[in-house]
Formats: sequence, structure tokens, C-alpha cells
Amino acid sequence: MDSFAGRGVVITGGASGIGYACAREFANRGARLVLADREATTLEQAVTALTADGHEVYGVPCDVRDVEAVNHLADEAFGLLGSVHVVFSNAGVAIDGPLAAMTHDDWHFVLDVDLWGPIHGVEAFLPRLIEQREGGHLLFTASFAGLVPNVGLGAYCVAKYGVVALAEVLSREVRDSGLGVSVLCPMMVGTNLFSTSARARGYDAPDQLIEGDGVLDVAEVARLTAEAVLADRLYVLPHEAARQSVRRRFERIDSTFDTQAAEGWRH
Repeated sequence: MDSFAGRGVVITGGASGIGYACAREFANRGARLVLADREATTLEQAVTALTADGHEVYGVPCDVRDVEAVNHLADEAFGLLGSVHVVFSNAGVAIDGPLAAMTHDDWHFVLDVDLWGPIHGVEAFLPRLIEQREGGHLLFTASFAGLVPNVGLGAYCVAKYGVVALAEVLSREVRDSGLGVSVLCPMMVGTNLFSTSARARGYDAPDQLIEGDGVLDVAEVARLTAEAVLADRLYVLPHEAARQSVRRRFERIDSTFDTQAAEGWRH
């Protein structure tokens, strides 16, 4: 893709946080939008705000845990926009705490949204994008936690590692179809991730992260994400601070070959 102008864009988790910031960024570049979110009131407010600024935006309530709901979202998006060119699987939740404290329901809550949500997005949209033959881009929100293990966010890490793998494999498989793939892997961003996660489970909502002390402005992350889509960059890495941790992880993996060889492993 060389421009967002006139392009149809679908964003899950589009009513707030990174999803809404990207919606505004893409719309400012000329995109036509379908926003999906499970919070109907917040979704209506987001659509109203963007429409008031002169953008073409539609809202479709959607719980990405439900594959039929995501299939319905695809039907609505193609019906409203005519063509879809960017599908941004962004909806996400998080639960913190040690793995030993995770309940079965905790695991399901995180994996159903953070991993199955993107999988459902691929199932619902990829065949249509290929059949459409107009090019396009699949975009995913993962996390720094999808590149490096984060103690206290184990379930979230498991889901986000899966999203990174999904994007990496998909980028190779769809190259000949004229489709690009990007995966956003931020550290802390000024969003309401934990508050929306809490509300989804009926808990009191914690405060939103505030910019500063390593917490990036969500609008800046949206700008970088838009540029990555246009440049067809697989990885979107907003935090320079993540670089050393990523390097150390792969150095640990690489050094294991030397350790094994020194112990006599030769296969």
C-alpha cells in the first residue's frame, strides 16, 4: 500500500486506546473506517467524534471471542465500505499476576480475546482479501510481551507470543497475494488496557496509564504504526528500550548451541 486515501479499514478494539488512536491517524490520512468494539457506548462515542471531524466512520459492535460475530463484522465491513484493504486485529485484554494464581477462567479470558480474536480475524477476512485482488494489509497488536517473557504477565505473554507467530507465518504465506503484514509490539503506552479488561470482567477499573516514565503517547504509536503499514514493515517497535531485552533473549538461545556442543552434543 502506498496510501490510506480511500482505503477501507477495519479496526477491532477501535473505540479506545491504540485502536482509536490508529483510527484517527488512518482517517486523517483519508481512510474510510469500520470500528468494532464490545463496549457499545464507547463505540458510539468514538464514531460520533470521528464523524464530527468529517471522516467516514461506521461502528459495528463485536466481541472478537465469537467467530460468528467476527464473520458478521466482515459481512458488515464489506457491505458498508465496498472494499476492505486493512484489517487491524487490535482488541486486547490483560490480567497480571503469577501463573500459579491464574484460574482456568483467567486463561480463557486472555487467550480468547488476545489470541483467538486475531485468529478469528484471519479466518473471517483473509479469504476475502485474497479473492478481492486489491492488495491490502493485515495488522496485529501484540506486545513487547510477545517478544520477551514478562514475569507477572504470563497468560498475556502466551497469547502475544502466539500473535507474533501468527503475523510472522502469515507474512510469508500471503506475500504472493499482494498482502502485507505488520505486528505492533509496544511496551507501555498511555491506554486504558487494564481498565477495559477489568470492566469486561465486572471489576472496578484501574487508572489509565499516563504518558511519561517510559509510557509513550498513544498518538505517536499510531503515527509509527501507519508508517509501518505503508512501508510494509513486519515489526512495529515503538520503544527503543525494548532492544536490549530482545537481543539478550536471542543471545541466550544462540549460546545454548555452544553449551550443548561443549558438552558433546553433535547432532
